[in-house]
Amino acid sequence: MKIGVFDSGVGGLTVLRALLPRMPSAEYIYLGDTARLPYGSKSQATIARYATTSAQFLAARGAEFLVIACNTASALALDDIRQAVSVPVVGVIETGADAARRSSSTADVMVIATDATVASHAYSSACRERGLHAIEKACPLLVPLVEEGWIDHPVTREVLEIYLSELMQDTARQGMNPDTLVLGCTHYPLLREQIERAVPSSISVIDSAEATAEGVAARLGVKTPAGDTGAVCRFYATDSVEKFRRLGSRFLGQPVLHVELVDLGG
Repeated sequence: MKIGVFDSGVGGLTVLRALLPRMPSAEYIYLGDTARLPYGSKSQATIARYATTSAQFLAARGAEFLVIACNTASALALDDIRQAVSVPVVGVIETGADAARRSSSTADVMVIATDATVASHAYSSACRERGLHAIEKACPLLVPLVEEGWIDHPVTREVLEIYLSELMQDTARQGMNPDTLVLGCTHYPLLREQIERAVPSSISVIDSAEATAEGVAARLGVKTPAGDTGAVCRFYATDSVEKFRRLGSRFLGQPVLHVELVDLGG
């Protein structure tokens, strides 16, 4: 099985990192559209154009299953992507909402994400379809802090405490009783330990990368890993190959040694 994984940058490597132990015999093709990020500042039509050309690139290289490891593209372009390619497509938002449904007993959930993802209300919509009430919180400072490598830095811990305190206050004002927090950005799994320490122990934290990997394995009928046979991974980026290699190694948790530069147009 060849699995294509797409993101506008390196964040989607946390999804690939979660996929590897679940399907170690697969071949993975990862594309980071680094020349055209951030997607969140673009129009929906532009995001759809970027995302569909990226998906077609992966399909043309033999991907038999696509994972859209980009919250913005999953929120605003998933239908366009599915129309543009003939292979199955899974996005991170639907799998995150599925995991929240399995986790929550109160049906009240919280979501932290980027400005663009929150503005799309995609998580709220996906949660509502599953009988959940979701409250979303934009946390724009977290992505640059993660990319700076400040995972366990005092500044990052303080920023997290402020965001999460504000979120808990918002839920109290709405009379909600949340028991689940969804990490609605693929950068945030790197902060999971800090986030779990910053919220009450009664709240389950849903790692969107892990949830997506579980969802893909379920779709493909993989019940238990066959053992580490050394998955083959190919990496492509549309710009900043050296930066992709440096940051990507941190996100993947292992060295990213070779990244091929590709041009997908404007």
